[in-house]
Amino acid sequence: MSVHIFPDPEALATATANHIADVVAEADRMITLGLAGGGTPAATYQKLAGGSLDWSKVVMWLGDERWVPHDHAESNTRMARETLVDPVLGRFLAPNTAFGAPEDAAADYSQTLNDVFHQGRPDLVLLGIGDDGHTASLFPGTDALEAESGVYLASWVEQKNTWRLTASMPLLWSAREIVFLVQGQSKAQILSQIVDDGDPYPAQRVAQGADNVRWMVDAAAAGRLRSVPR
Repeated sequence: MSVHIFPDPEALATATANHIADVVAEADRMITLGLAGGGTPAATYQKLAGGSLDWSKVVMWLGDERWVPHDHAESNTRMARETLVDPVLGRFLAPNTAFGAPEDAAADYSQTLNDVFHQGRPDLVLLGIGDDGHTASLFPGTDALEAESGVYLASWVEQKNTWRLTASMPLLWSAREIVFLVQGQSKAQILSQIVDDGDPYPAQRVAQGADNVRWMVDAAAAGRLRSVPR
């Protein structure tokens, strides 16, 4: 695990985009890029869209999705398309939230992803963390945390009274690299609990079980870290 601290959100977005571009440039085959949802990664996606990356080498997919139509304001698919996928005309695989039952959509997307993952493993996966320690849509107290197999899951999130679709813990553990993108003072406490104290929040469990984890954080989010030199 490595922690990289940047002075502000602009520098964070630039550095994260540059890292992703370097990984793609160094690859000698088609690679998969797992996209995070929410507001934080949008700046990184816009940086990537303005660069000169060879998108013919990349298949993009989503680490999680809300159970809403793709044109909904809260849709991760919509955000990814608007900020990155459509501007670069990239290949993008999204879960079908109009499929029927969430479990059916998750099973369908699992097969789609199995068909593109090299040797059954994701390459680079971008994740965030919530104030409650969740990552992707692996929320504290949900059954999805206990899944010992599977690619994509349907998860009922009681605290939000809604279904989510999410990459499973075993799938994230198998990734060749995970990049956590963390921004803002509101994340400082939970980041310290995860990185310094090892408290078993979902994000910490993902990081602990993965082979190669890079934390990309801005100075505000890193404000309470004790174990990382600054």
